[in-house]
Amino acid sequence: MLTLSSLPPDFHENPFPYYDQLLAHAPVHPQPDGSYILSKHADLERVYKDTTTFLSDKRAAFAPKFGAGTPLYEHHTTSLVFNDPPLHSRVRRIMASALAPRAIQRMEVGLIETVDALLDAMPSNPDLIEDFASTIPIQIIGNLLDIPMDERGPLRDWSLAILGALEPVLSDAQLQRGQDAVREFKLYLQDLIARRKAHPGDVDTDVLTRLIQGDTQGQLSEIELIQNCIFILNAGHETTTNLIGNGLAVLHDHPDQRAALRERPDLIASAVEEVLRVASPNQFGNRETAEQVEIGGIVIAKGTNLHLCIGAANRDRDVFDDPDRFDVSRKPNRHLAFAGGPHVCVGLTLARMEGRIALGRFLARFPDYEITGRTQGGRVRFRGYSALQARLNS
Repeated sequence: MLTLSSLPPDFHENPFPYYDQLLAHAPVHPQPDGSYILSKHADLERVYKDTTTFLSDKRAAFAPKFGAGTPLYEHHTTSLVFNDPPLHSRVRRIMASALAPRAIQRMEVGLIETVDALLDAMPSNPDLIEDFASTIPIQIIGNLLDIPMDERGPLRDWSLAILGALEPVLSDAQLQRGQDAVREFKLYLQDLIARRKAHPGDVDTDVLTRLIQGDTQGQLSEIELIQNCIFILNAGHETTTNLIGNGLAVLHDHPDQRAALRERPDLIASAVEEVLRVASPNQFGNRETAEQVEIGGIVIAKGTNLHLCIGAANRDRDVFDDPDRFDVSRKPNRHLAFAGGPHVCVGLTLARMEGRIALGRFLARFPDYEITGRTQGGRVRFRGYSALQARLNS
């Protein structure tokens, strides 16, 4: 059975047989450190909805992991995803207003232009991650925060280093890269924010200006502002890169579904949802119990860390018919790729738009592309490719 601190050699390539074992035999599965893996869809939904019993605050867990007061500790205990109400509610309200549907809708034309420019410049034998999937969210988030084009170079590496530090087991080198990335990104944002305060942007399109100004109920503190700008990059970069990359790989591996989508391009929205289900960019979430609780007949003590296995819940046979089948027309599709409850992903509308436009326009331009090589990213929490070589047959 699955132990996160000592994974089997084939886990990163194909974790799904291990998820099947969890669902069938141990949906509440103890770990050697006293934590538990939860894999049932209903259990994850319950946890997501109950922010009183199941806490997102990770100060106690992250102090020994990162070191109290270190850059990684400051970031991950201040950003939206690892906080509870009332702080979570206040920060989320301001971020949600900055990412309002009107603002996102205005981004669609620019997103299409970005995707088409990448497709126009695509080499005949590209790396679909480097040359396409990873570039799109970096440009979109750069546009959101109005980061000058010539200052966007370090963004991806910073994001990968910071999110890489969330893995269950870290090397000293990984930890140091994460600490350095937060430190460097924070210094950059302090300068960018000072420039933006001196010369505010359009509040309807410039998310950074919107975040600086806050809303009628208040403003973010400087630390909250900086760390949640980092969060916007991290949440929107790797997950969207993986959504696009995983989508291209899954469609390649299911030629019947690729053909169905080519014949019916109107299925692109449901196809994106199905990619999110079968190859969720975010495979695990975490919560901590605020009190003793019973889940699946097992009594779990207060202060216990819970690993929420999204990848398994998205294949739960109690919720999804024939869950191992990839079906671009699947409806309903109650996947948990964006989590749920008060912590449901604040940028889900933007992510869906990026996936829809990127995958739809790529497939229209290169309907017969071939994947010639692939390298998994080697993460537990996040699933995606670090490289995806292809041959284009336009």
